[in-house]
Amino acid sequence: MAEAIKILAGNSNHALTEGIAAYLGVPLTKCQVRRFADMEIFVEIQENVRGKDTYIIQSTSFPTNDHMMELLIMTDALRRASARRITAVIPYFGYARQDRKPGPRTPISAKLVANLITHAGADRVLTLDLHAAQIQGFFDIPTDNLYSAPVMVRDLKERHDPRNLMVVSPDVGGVVRARALAKRIDAPLAIVDKRRERAGESEVMNIIGDVSGKSCILVDDIVDSGGTLCNAAEALLAKGAKDVSAYITHGVLSGGAVARITSSKLKELVVTDSIQPTEAVRVSKNIRVISIAPLIGEAIARTAREESVSSLFD
Repeated sequence: MAEAIKILAGNSNHALTEGIAAYLGVPLTKCQVRRFADMEIFVEIQENVRGKDTYIIQSTSFPTNDHMMELLIMTDALRRASARRITAVIPYFGYARQDRKPGPRTPISAKLVANLITHAGADRVLTLDLHAAQIQGFFDIPTDNLYSAPVMVRDLKERHDPRNLMVVSPDVGGVVRARALAKRIDAPLAIVDKRRERAGESEVMNIIGDVSGKSCILVDDIVDSGGTLCNAAEALLAKGAKDVSAYITHGVLSGGAVARITSSKLKELVVTDSIQPTEAVRVSKNIRVISIAPLIGEAIARTAREESVSSLFD
């Protein structure tokens, strides 16, 4: 396989890229991604990629626009270097929360980004836990949406007693995702129902389901400010939950999120390394990072061999 595929790293997540390359037993392709003095991005691929099956590993996380431009320019460089196939591997897909028009005269930015990636020359896309599954349809090229659930289930079974677990969706919109994980570990499901009784008043959180005496596991795809998680943890504990942990795929953790979670009643927040952890995340006493490198590595291997990727999740 080492001869058949080429793995290229953008600047968004070198540690994950190295983990994927190690899993595949493939050396990283020499590639320079740097800035000119005015911060223009310059890419130079320093190995022959003509006729090769190439994979660019790049999360479009903060700084989102810089990492997006790196991905587009690397794709263009590979296309002009006559790569046989270019796969954009995007563990965290930025702009995914802008998947519809929330009001008049607003963009659908996720569709625009899909168009940019396609027109830059990507032949297929490999991503992880899209915020909205329909974004796959925004691409006019094959798109595989991987799921972190198998990695999380393995970790849950190693660290928790499945007989006392209760999987919880932090809002009504995440029920499908939470139910899928609950089914994998044969655990019951509860839902946090957030609502404002009237404008200007704080949210009231109602818990749908009996959580008393249970170890609750909040499940979601993105944790950004952390406010919803922390509030949900307090509401669950107030209803008699034994303790509350959270398993979230993408640790965006912007602003004061790490400090908020560290001082919250959450026993533990577990995130994947789809977004490179900051130093604050690494030293936090109740945030833990699990790696998705083997999952993405296996998906790349199967794609290269033209085998089923969906069977990874059967």
